[in-house]
Amino acid sequence: MPLFINRDQIFAHQVHLLEHKLRSKEERILELETENAILHLRLAECLGKLRQDHEEESRALNHHRHQSDAQNITRSSLATLLSDVQALKQDLSEVVAVYVSFSTELEEQSKTLLKKVAQASSPLNGHRGDEVQSLQARVAALERSLEEETERCRAERRRRKELHNAVVELRGNIRVHCRVRPVLPFDHVQSSTSASGPAPSEEVVCAISDDTVMVNCLKTGMPGQNKMFEFERVHGPEDSQDAVFEEVKPLLTSLLDGYNVCIMAYGQTGSGKTHTMMGSQSPAESSTTQQEAQRGLIPQAAAELFRLISEKPAESHTVEVSVMEVYNNEVFDLLAQDEQGNTAGERRDVITTSSGTSQVPSLTHEPVCSASDVMRIISSILRFRAHCPTLVHTESSRSHLIVTLTISSKSPNALALARRLQRAKKDMQHSPHKEWWSPRCRRANPAARYSSDELLASTASSPSRSPAHSPCPSPRHSIAQTPFRTKLQLVDLAGSECVGMSGVTGAALWEVSCINRSLSALSDVLGALAEQRPHIPYRNSKLTHLLQDVIGGDAKLLVMLCVSPTQRFVTESLQSLGLGTRARQVQKEPPRRKNNTLKVK
Repeated sequence: MPLFINRDQIFAHQVHLLEHKLRSKEERILELETENAILHLRLAECLGKLRQDHEEESRALNHHRHQSDAQNITRSSLATLLSDVQALKQDLSEVVAVYVSFSTELEEQSKTLLKKVAQASSPLNGHRGDEVQSLQARVAALERSLEEETERCRAERRRRKELHNAVVELRGNIRVHCRVRPVLPFDHVQSSTSASGPAPSEEVVCAISDDTVMVNCLKTGMPGQNKMFEFERVHGPEDSQDAVFEEVKPLLTSLLDGYNVCIMAYGQTGSGKTHTMMGSQSPAESSTTQQEAQRGLIPQAAAELFRLISEKPAESHTVEVSVMEVYNNEVFDLLAQDEQGNTAGERRDVITTSSGTSQVPSLTHEPVCSASDVMRIISSILRFRAHCPTLVHTESSRSHLIVTLTISSKSPNALALARRLQRAKKDMQHSPHKEWWSPRCRRANPAARYSSDELLASTASSPSRSPAHSPCPSPRHSIAQTPFRTKLQLVDLAGSECVGMSGVTGAALWEVSCINRSLSALSDVLGALAEQRPHIPYRNSKLTHLLQDVIGGDAKLLVMLCVSPTQRFVTESLQSLGLGTRARQVQKEPPRRKNNTLKVK
């Protein structure tokens, strides 16, 4: 039986195959379109990243240009202010000279007039009453003129003070001074490591001007290379202790105005740090004049502080002293006493408060009333400081000594309180989003928050306002009772040294390691600040953690670099000068007065 082929079935089958192929191609088209869309998205992302990178480069370039312009403007402003200060100093000296001559002339004329008055008041000269009245009127006119001259002199002094603080705020950087000590007998000792090198007594570090020091790097078989370092002030071996303090003294003029001040001595062992900070006295020097000539920065700064306090109203300032030692990366309170009342260094911890400042809990503070009290306390506990003889120095300090003078200043009258309120109001106007008083004083209810003007008006008009109706509890009474505190920190750092040169062995190696690590941490902090890194490694060492407020805060910091002048210690001298150069590159925030911020308990 023949087979018949159904054409309809064949056509239907072919149509089915074609439809299947069509669906497959449509699916393939959808896949290709999806891939195409994904590729377009990736292309758009790449273009966006390129555009963003280009914008960031443009912003960085503009920021660099703005910084350069700002630095140029700051330099020009600083130069103008310095010239104004010089002119003001000259005018002030002329005013003082005129004032002295005028006072002398007035005194002589007063004596003459008193003689004439005595003669006129006698019975024989009773008819000269008119002349006596004219003389009295002249005396009154001269007294009024003297009062005017005195007020003018006070105004000029206030203006000089304001310009001085403005110059300091514009400078803003850490100030670095350098002191090159004279050649000492132990500089001539030939070490085993330098037997084939140049003579160790040859002077290679010298001060060539008031702000420049030169180091002649000598190498065997090679010509010498001179390296120049510039600082704010350079003291040569011939400069006395008084000359060094005269350059530090201007910092103390702002201490009672609410600024924190720190003076730090840095250098290798035997470079003269302790002599610069504490001073020294040889057995032959027994006279008072010779003792005063050898006083270091600490006794002279204490004397200057109490001299400035004596010019202020009585009982408006109180001073407390504390002494700490950082030994083997541990902080010790040298004024702490044991149960028997004997002085013994107690270990303390360093913490960071909620405001970001470092603090030492349970630190001992001793009240003092004069510079002699300060030096008596310091001299009584210096024997507890760690010392160890080395090949470089027979009395090498093995710890960092930190002497802190805390000044508590009270508001002398209601006018000072009103000025502090006005300054706080201006701060709020410049920073509208800044928290008023303290963040913890804010109420949770937004309706209970007041503006700065309303708060100032309310505190001035209604002192008995209840805490439930004000942002902070009783701010008026807290301001009147809470003094503001400033600190003068005087730091004598331990000396950096090479183990091979110092010749220490045994347990002293750990001391050297801790000293060098803490000084390296100080160098790392200065480098991070100079490069403006987001993280500053303050907690790498107890020393940097303790001095966090001074190094990176708003205090006025002066680093005194002490260097040796001979070839034997040229490596350590270069290291100290390099650290000073890094310190000068740190851009700190402008110093702020501590009494600008209202404090509430």
